[in-house]
Amino acid sequence: MLGFFTYFVFKIYILKMDNFSSKKGIYTIMKGELLMNYEKLFSLIDSKKDDMFNDRRWLHEHPELSYEEKETSEYIYKHYENNKNVKVEKNIGGYGVKVTIDSGKPGKTVALRADFDALPITEDTGLDYASKNKGVMHACGHDAHTAYMMTLADCLVEMKDDFSGKIVIIHQPAEEMPPGGSSFMIKDGVLDGVDNIFGCHVMSQLDFGKVYYHKGPTQQARAKFVATVKGTGGHGAAPHEANDAIVIASNLVMSLQTIVSRRLNPMTPGVVTIGSFDGKGQFNIIKDSVTLEGDVRCMSDDARVLIEKEVRNICEGLAKAYSCEIELDYKNDYPVLMNDDEMTQLVVDAVTEAKIPEVVGVEDCGPQAQSEDFSYYSQKIPASFFYIGAKPDGKAYPHHHPKFTINEDSMIIAAKAMGAVALKYLNEK
Repeated sequence: MLGFFTYFVFKIYILKMDNFSSKKGIYTIMKGELLMNYEKLFSLIDSKKDDMFNDRRWLHEHPELSYEEKETSEYIYKHYENNKNVKVEKNIGGYGVKVTIDSGKPGKTVALRADFDALPITEDTGLDYASKNKGVMHACGHDAHTAYMMTLADCLVEMKDDFSGKIVIIHQPAEEMPPGGSSFMIKDGVLDGVDNIFGCHVMSQLDFGKVYYHKGPTQQARAKFVATVKGTGGHGAAPHEANDAIVIASNLVMSLQTIVSRRLNPMTPGVVTIGSFDGKGQFNIIKDSVTLEGDVRCMSDDARVLIEKEVRNICEGLAKAYSCEIELDYKNDYPVLMNDDEMTQLVVDAVTEAKIPEVVGVEDCGPQAQSEDFSYYSQKIPASFFYIGAKPDGKAYPHHHPKFTINEDSMIIAAKAMGAVALKYLNEK
């Protein structure tokens, strides 16, 4: 009896091991196919390198400001217009362009986003393809984002048989200017049916050859406020007959700095900056009105609420203390960009497994100080936004600088990294 029982248990064990081996074999085959897909994608991207660079340089020569990107939008639309293997839609949320690549096989839907607006900056790079639009410049890399994404989309169309589900390419305008182009594209339904979304940004001061990521709160929320101090004007020789708006506004500037130092938890990041103090007048005339403009950054919703509350309290308190009026226009715009842990780990795994020839490292860069309207997408669905090192040879100027430029080969890395993420996402069971 004991012998039969031992045989029975042993037989079950063998069957389970066979089942495990079968599943492991299927996984090995799938992983092998994915690696072959990576290689195929990288080869296609390499073959289109010149087209990518040409697109980027045309875009760099013809920059357009947020909400004014008519020519840029048309350039993008025409790139896809005659491709019968995609569905292309324009004027989504303004000048946005949406491209849908449908494999024809059931599966998830993933969105890949690239922005395309420029900045009100006069270019001083000396490039052969410098901006032809006076006072407007691609000083943040959005031209590179658009060019790499156009090339990647072309490659993914050619690989429709190698994945399941759908890929939605989002070419988004107006990232630089609140309320942000993403908010309008979302209202127009660009995320309808989309399960997850990914985006990336070339970074001029991060090492070329590396891909960077961070999980959780990754880029700061932002708010802007305008405070107008209304006192009583008068002669400089008779200050007792006036109510000096410059004195009141100066006190307001100093008081606002106590929000971060005395009201915010020391372990919670936050910044309150007064970027404009409009108090110009005559040396012997007491100003009756001064206007301040301020910028707020923070890394949590709680901090966002607290800072706004304190700005309002200080304005109200000083208005009473000085018997004056302080008008406050306070506007929250981009929220905290939250990177989903699972989606961000998928980025890390995809870039690592793909063994992209140009990538020498994948690193956690920590939270980033800038704000980014990709955060609106991350509020709607699990998302991940990562970074591509694009430090050029020579001096690396920061984003939004007249001399800003990038190592153009970073676009190759961006295309391969984002493509690897899309393929891994759609092919993993």
